[in-house]
Amino acid sequence: MEGARLKRIMREISACEKDPDDEITVKMVDESPFHLIGTFPGPENSPFEKGLFKVDIVVPEGYPFHPLQMRFLTRVYHPNVSSQSGAICLDILKDQWSPVYTLKTTLMSLRSLLCSPEPNDPQDAEVAKHYTSNLDSYNKTAEYWTKVYAAREPQNDNADVVQLAGLEEADVQKFCQKGYNRNAVVTVLKRLNYRGDNAHNITDEQVISLLGQM
Repeated sequence: MEGARLKRIMREISACEKDPDDEITVKMVDESPFHLIGTFPGPENSPFEKGLFKVDIVVPEGYPFHPLQMRFLTRVYHPNVSSQSGAICLDILKDQWSPVYTLKTTLMSLRSLLCSPEPNDPQDAEVAKHYTSNLDSYNKTAEYWTKVYAAREPQNDNADVVQLAGLEEADVQKFCQKGYNRNAVVTVLKRLNYRGDNAHNITDEQVISLLGQM
């Protein structure tokens, strides 16, 4: 069984190396074929198109009858990806897995997921709320995260916490001018989904009440 798993995964690694046109690459970690780093460019015509995304891949015992274990190493702003851990909510990595999937086709599915979110089955509830309530703002935030974390030369040293949270600077300043800490304001406004039309449904008193608990 172990020999069959090794033979198959080596064949799949080789298949990725032989087809560079789609820019999907797979590299071994510490020369182990069962621990890999996959890389692919963001899909075109999406907030992720200028990014290069890295994925940690573990090939479990029982592969290909058990699904590959994957998580994003690159930080991604997406309803189906944890913005903290990189954990992924995708059916083919769980109960819809099939032995017909390969390293390459699974990475291609991840790439497709970036431009086809499933907000009703989220991994990150706050991002899903942002996506469903204000798509334009979500797209701008996802694009900014791509610029900061997934660019060929990431710029996270100069990242703006307000833009990372998908908020408006004027909204943050309104509460900072009342004497509240900037990071605390960002945390609370993000939690309340203080964005777009939804901001009109949230009173200053609600915000201040939460800030008082920080």
